[in-house]
Amino acid sequence: MKIISVNVGLPRLVLRNGEPVSTGIFKQAVAGRVMLRTLNLDGDRQSDLSVHGGPEKAVYLYPCEHYDFWKRELPEMDLPWGVFGENFTTEGLFETETNIGDRFRIGSAEVMVTQPRMPCYKLGIRFGRTDIVKRFLVSERTGFYFSVLR
Repeated sequence: MKIISVNVGLPRLVLRNGEPVSTGIFKQAVAGRVMLRTLNLDGDRQSDLSVHGGPEKAVYLYPCEHYDFWKRELPEMDLPWGVFGENFTTEGLFETETNIGDRFRIGSAEVMVTQPRMPCYKLGIRFGRTDIVKRFLVSERTGFYFSVLR
């Protein structure tokens, strides 16, 4: 596995159907090293801890290889690293080759795969389209979460 991009973001208020919604899905790539902690990366937060974040979903990984698929599916969209809300955009690590419980070393940290991503409506907010959640799930290109062991 190679990390292509480290992406972080803080919660912000956006409008959905005229109502304010807090979301942390807007991630941006950062340069250099970022400290990985038990619940997230420095500079990153989740807005609704009842369904996002926490020890079992501290870091979200998404394979960069999936971006080619999405560029074909959504040619009108700009798709910078982190657009799916991932913290790590990686190369060479796929859902089909990864199991819950698999452990990896990232820098000096040890992480463990805990679960696949099940996106919520906020992915639709990020993409500005209501069909993206269904398309994302049907694609079987969901990425997965890590817990931070050390």
